[in-house]
Amino acid sequence: MSDILDIKLEFLRYGPPHNQLLSPLTPYMALCGADGPVSVTLPFEHAELLNRLNRLRYEIDGHAIAASQREAELQELGKAIARVLAEVPALVSDLRAARADKSRLINLRLVISAYELGLVPFEVTMAPADTSGSGLPLLLRTVTNMTREIRRGQPLQLDWNRTPKILFVFASPPGFPQVPAQDHLEALRRAIDPWIKITEDDEERIADVRNKVSVLPNATIRQISEACQANDYTHVHILAHGGPMPNSDNRRFGLVLCQEDDVGGHVVVDGSSLAMAVKGLKSSGEAKPSPTVVTLATCDSGNISSVLTPGGSIAHELHVQDIPWVIASQFPLWMRASSIAVENLYSGLLAGEDPRWILHRLRQRLRIVLPDTHDWASIVAYAAIASDLEEQVDRFKSRQTKSKIEVKFQRMDALVSSNGAKKVVRKSEAIDAELTSLCGSIRADLAAWCADVTAKRSPKERAERLGLSAASEKRIAIFYGMIGNREKSLEAYRKSRDFYLATLKSEPVNHWAMTQFLSISAAPTLTDTDAELKALVDKHRRWWVAARQVADWQLSGATSVEERIWAHGTLAELELLGSIYNAGEQAEDKACENIARHCKQVRDLSTDDPFPISSTRRQFERYLLHWQRNGWKKLAQAGINALAPD
Repeated sequence: MSDILDIKLEFLRYGPPHNQLLSPLTPYMALCGADGPVSVTLPFEHAELLNRLNRLRYEIDGHAIAASQREAELQELGKAIARVLAEVPALVSDLRAARADKSRLINLRLVISAYELGLVPFEVTMAPADTSGSGLPLLLRTVTNMTREIRRGQPLQLDWNRTPKILFVFASPPGFPQVPAQDHLEALRRAIDPWIKITEDDEERIADVRNKVSVLPNATIRQISEACQANDYTHVHILAHGGPMPNSDNRRFGLVLCQEDDVGGHVVVDGSSLAMAVKGLKSSGEAKPSPTVVTLATCDSGNISSVLTPGGSIAHELHVQDIPWVIASQFPLWMRASSIAVENLYSGLLAGEDPRWILHRLRQRLRIVLPDTHDWASIVAYAAIASDLEEQVDRFKSRQTKSKIEVKFQRMDALVSSNGAKKVVRKSEAIDAELTSLCGSIRADLAAWCADVTAKRSPKERAERLGLSAASEKRIAIFYGMIGNREKSLEAYRKSRDFYLATLKSEPVNHWAMTQFLSISAAPTLTDTDAELKALVDKHRRWWVAARQVADWQLSGATSVEERIWAHGTLAELELLGSIYNAGEQAEDKACENIARHCKQVRDLSTDDPFPISSTRRQFERYLLHWQRNGWKKLAQAGINALAPD
């Protein structure tokens, strides 16, 4: 069962999305769940609501608004919107039914294509009458979130599982207060830190940071367009002031950027122009992937005060222009709130958390840390929620978890140093202490990732997570062995073997897991006497036979190049392990020939991705360097030679 329950509420009216003012006389059709449509009206005159929202701006014309007045306005608006929501029986029923499960997040998907509805701060609503927490802010009670979206004929395509690359844009033209660019940059730096190389070489770390985050200071709209044209950014974070569009008597807001070729000037850019800039085109003129997430740390970036022209707020327009996720503020944010928001958003997004949970936790944190503000209610998110969003987020989390762990293993490798196929081992108390710290961190990452290996996960998903834990323990065991800590090495080998067995139980036809279990079990560290080796063969030889059969089946029925590559890799390794589990049945020269044939297939098929080659070579090197047995030395070398380029 999903840990997020999406409840969709849609408001429709006749006519185009623009050119309509709010009025108690305008009927809207509300749709929720399987129930029929309900006619509702909003109790606001357009000018009246603008005035009420103005009182939530902390100050008017330089005069501070009393906290009690702001709180009273927030309460009244929240009650008025709650009464509107209470007129939709299906919504009330769904909220009431969902309140029993405190572990699930209720996400209210608000579909509001009519531009004037974007002006209504639905996020401040109280819980509708007859639901849990009635009389309290809906988004602060239990576990509830709200996202907005535009009604579309076809669902907006979403690809969440992309390698992250962030563009940080900020602008603070002369005459405007300085934006907290350094605070935001440091927040982004902390958010990406788990994926930055661990090294004493500052230049190498800086280069790695720049590869993941690009900074565009004193930005103009042309510079944003050129940057997004040159790179496929997955996330764009914009820190700037919001300001009224020129000649906009009704205070339509845009983004204040620096003016081209005028160091002292500024320009106010509307949402449509910004959308064109961040989406970009390839130099050939072809379309390219849009950023998945755009975050706007700007005053009034989520504010829609004008509905007379088809423009809308920056956030609204970005979403209309097919940016899947846009997170903004509908009221002015305190600078501290904007810094808290960027760190919480990007730390969660890059870690692979579901954005709906991230938004919920962000509101809670803003409420706790800044209790005298209503910044928690300012956060507004326009979101494309694909039917498989949770699966996409899961895949991205897997990618990020593996990448984060690999950074730590690279550091461990650097600690002991390496020189080609031969390891030059360095030993010291400091190295041992850092290795221990890195191993503990890796194990903690894996434990957290595997914590939700529950019944809702497919056997393949569970096997992947357990398999990575097994492979990681194997690498940890090797590192401890290299520095002479036999006790910790043996402990890690045993954990690796047990994880591989758990992987195999989760997915019995996983030939890779079966082969790795056989490999670890036969490693001299765990099986170092002839009697132990004979007992091992008697117990597990049937698994060796089964692994070969399954790999053969996958090879003959493979539907992708990737499946063929890994099947060849497994069969090559099983030929080597045959010297233990099938001893005396096949000549060594024939086994070398078979290993070479399979490894050449791995090499020749891996034209687009070199990882299978390096992974297979690393495994055969382990047989030579760390699991030395006379019976497979020549076999391992045959595999390494075959993987080398011609």
